[in-house]
Amino acid sequence: MKKTFEVSDKLFELHHRVHRLVNESMTEEGVSLARSKFLFFLSKLGPCRSTDIACALNFAPRTVTEAIDGLERDRLVMRKPDPEDRRAKIVSITETGRAVLQAAEHPRKQLIEEIFSALDDEQLDQLYDIVSKLVEKTDDIRKRKEEAEAAEVAGAHQS
Repeated sequence: MKKTFEVSDKLFELHHRVHRLVNESMTEEGVSLARSKFLFFLSKLGPCRSTDIACALNFAPRTVTEAIDGLERDRLVMRKPDPEDRRAKIVSITETGRAVLQAAEHPRKQLIEEIFSALDDEQLDQLYDIVSKLVEKTDDIRKRKEEAEAAEVAGAHQS
């Protein structure tokens, strides 16, 4: 069991170090890793409501609103009235946002390549398979928890 926790700690340490390095390199190009998530989402899926972004990225609506405020101030996104709902706004990435996202993507990819160059092709394949199994297991656990919560809610409603 001790080895499991040691491996887990190393994975978390790697994640945090890579995240920090990638964020620093992207920020030097004008957009943080966090802000790039919003821009990437908008560039791939097109204009949408902030509630759609919050749902897709699993962020609180208030967090998304604040992020969009900052991105709009920097002219990386723009808001327009939603033609179907006067109360809502449609958010879309601007050309400046696309340019900033593209500029930040190059150093991110370069850094990832440099980090993973420590592994040969066989090791990369093995790591991919191992991480894929762990991702699948976390999905199974999440699904089981959601099913248990749904059953608990259904049971409470029947009482």
